[in-house]
Amino acid sequence: MQLSELIVPLLIIFLLVYGMVKKVNSYDCFVKGANQSIDLVVSIFPYLVAIFVAVELMKVSGLTALCTIILTPIFSILQIPPELSELILIRPFSGSGSLAVLENIYTNYGADSYIGRCASVIIGCSDSIFYIATIYLSQTKVKKLGFAIPIALVATLIGVVCACLLCKIM
Repeated sequence: MQLSELIVPLLIIFLLVYGMVKKVNSYDCFVKGANQSIDLVVSIFPYLVAIFVAVELMKVSGLTALCTIILTPIFSILQIPPELSELILIRPFSGSGSLAVLENIYTNYGADSYIGRCASVIIGCSDSIFYIATIYLSQTKVKKLGFAIPIALVATLIGVVCACLLCKIM
């Protein structure tokens, strides 16, 4: 048995012992937290549906393919392989959608190919910006994002360019 297999059980035991020492009813706290999580899920559900519908509409309508065609010359200048265009377009919207695109890249080009390595690094160095903004900011009073999303998108593009350059020299 490895230490990593023991981390969660040890954490649970620690929390229960800590609760007993502090004289806190751990079960009641757990139930109260679980009840609050149901309210949270219900409140963010419409935002989740909106993001998933938008991603699916982009794919089905052909908007993703059109954007890929439009962005290919720009990506060529930045030395980003055009095969990664769909991944780069989907990643800011959906983590699970981008993982499906990554799986297709692995199937078509192989995980150890240049394209596969670039795709892996892109997945690792970027995040689903619009998903995060939708979920987290739906629960706060912050409604004006200002430059947050444009800066995050530029940072993602810089990460993509760096990923492709690093994979090229390695």
